Order: sequence, then C-alpha cells, then structure tokens
Amino acid sequence: MFRNFLIVKQINSTVVRLPAPMNISFFWNFGSCLGFLLVMQILTGLFLSMMYISESKYTFQNMNYMMMDNNFGWVLRLMHTIGASFLMLVLYLHLLRGFYYKRFVNKGAWNIGVILMILMMGTAFLGYVLPWGQMSFWGATVITNLITTIPFIGDSIVSWLWGGFSVSGYTLTRFFSFHFILPFSIILFSLFHLLMIHNLGAGNTLGTSSNLKIDFWPFFGYKDVLGFFFLFFFYFFFIFFLPYNLMDPENFMMANPGVTPLHIKPEWYFLFAYAMLRSIPNKVLGVLVLVFSILVFFLLPYGNKNLKMNFFFIYKLVFFFWVFNFILLTWLGGCPVKIYYNFLSQISGILYFFLIFLMLYL
Repeated sequence: MFRNFLIVKQINSTVVRLPAPMNISFFWNFGSCLGFLLVMQILTGLFLSMMYISESKYTFQNMNYMMMDNNFGWVLRLMHTIGASFLMLVLYLHLLRGFYYKRFVNKGAWNIGVILMILMMGTAFLGYVLPWGQMSFWGATVITNLITTIPFIGDSIVSWLWGGFSVSGYTLTRFFSFHFILPFSIILFSLFHLLMIHNLGAGNTLGTSSNLKIDFWPFFGYKDVLGFFFLFFFYFFFIFFLPYNLMDPENFMMANPGVTPLHIKPEWYFLFAYAMLRSIPNKVLGVLVLVFSILVFFLLPYGNKNLKMNFFFIYKLVFFFWVFNFILLTWLGGCPVKIYYNFLSQISGILYFFLIFLMLYL
C-alpha cells in the first residue's frame, strides 16, 4: 500500500531499483561510506552544538566538562572528532578511485565533487579551531594570516574574521557559526552530485558504456553493507581503543597567545598542502601553490578522456607514483622545519603537479 506514495517511489527508483553496471567493484563503496559518515558528522555535531560554549574564556573548560562530566559526551565528541578523520580519508580514497578510472569524464559530477571536497576541507578546518587548544589557536592564526595575500581586501577580510586585531573569542564565535552552516551546503551539493551521476549513469571498472545493467538492490547493496561493516569496525575501534592517536598533544593545552608551539602543524589530511606551503619562502607564491594544489583537480575533465588508458602500464605507473608522492608530502608536512625536509617538500611539490599534468595527456 505504501508503494504509491511519492517519496517511496522516489526512494525505490533512486536507490532500490537504480540501474547499476554489472561489473562495479568494492571501490564503488566509498561514495556510500562518505554519505554515512556525513550523516554521522551532522548528527553528532548537532548534539555537540547543544553543549558547546563559543566563549574563549570557557570553551576549553567546557570541552573538559563535555568529556568527563556530561553523560556520553565523550562518545559524541570522539565520534565527531575521529569521524572527521575518517570522512577525509574516505573522501581521498573516493577521489583516487575516480582519478584512476577517469570518472572525471562526467564533468558536472566531478566538478561538484571537487567543490564538495573544498567545502569539507573548510568545515574540517573550522571544526579544528573550536576546541580552543594551543594548536587550534595557532592553526587559526597561521591560516587566517594567509588571507592577507589577497590584494586590496585581504587585510579587511582577516580583520572581519578575527573580529579585532588578532584571533580571539569573536573569531571563535564566527568560526562556530560557519562550521554549523557549511554542512547544509554540503548536503545540497551532495544531492546535485548524486543527480549528475544518476543522469549519466554510474561508471564501471572497464570504462565501457553498456545497457547490461541490474538493480542496485540487492545485488550491489550487499557490497555496501560489507563496506559499512568494515567502516564500523575501524571507526569504533579508534573511538574505544585509540581515541587520542589522531589528535595533536598540543591541543590538550588551553590556547595561550603568549606561548607559540615549537612545531605548528594542521591535521593529517592537510599536511600534503602544508608541506608545499612552508617549503616556499615567498608568502604569496606559497599561498598560490596551496590553493592551486586543490583547484588543479578542476582541470582533469579537460585532459585525455580515453577511458581505456587506465589499463596501460604507463598510466598505472604514473598514478601510483603520484599516490606515493602524495603520501610522502603528507609525511613531510608533519616533520619539523629542517633544510633537508624543506628541500624534499619542494621536489615532491613539483612532482605533485608534474604527475597530474602528465596524467592529463595519458
């Protein structure tokens, strides 16, 4: 009797009876895992916002109260904090899968996906500032200062973001507001992303266009269920057994404008870009490289669209070398500031862009 309802028909046509290629693999699970993690982040964030105090004098103590005295507050915060790392990890894996199989041929879905990545990065950065620990404060100071490189209006934007002449409680309030609002735009763009994919049809491992399709459920739904199982396992394993391994020790100290940490670094998912930024002595050039390290993905749909090239050894070699270089940059971003680390970061930064442009023509 419920099958005649409009919403049931929409769910049935877009999820249950969605025509899916017969040969998609487990690598196609990352999209559904991203959707699950996004929902978890929004729900846990909603409950955390009910307990959060965006006042610099009390924020850090409020986080301690949330972790130690509030019923299940520690679970909510760890789910949200570790969920952010898992969300970014699955996002990068989802991007790499699309990169490897050249799914950027669907220009609309790919470009919206890159916009989603930028929005998620922005939301993650804003959230990292909210606990108001040492690394939160100095991370906000360093990153917001980069905006001053924008000609004419950069200083005004930074002053407005700070709410004064330096990072303060006003900055915290603004960041909390943006952190709360941005997920709604992520939901909107996610719907556009799904719409673009469903209009053109999901890709497959062979890169072929075929009418040999079957219903998504139950044939591929089981693959998603298995993917969720592994995601649940590692997600809750980190929450209950390794809760602080993904956090910076400096952030367990209250923000102190008078004491600068010896080694300022962002979360692990920003380290690749941070390594390139700090390896360049010129501030403006460093910011341009930082920005272009993300915007370069918008260029991929304009490269070689031969979907069979991912079977060639040379394409695989270049792709996996780029992945290795990305991991190397991430490691270098977490290393102390030394001449040899900076030199390696410069070489890896050049390779980062060179290999992407090389894959554009393969």
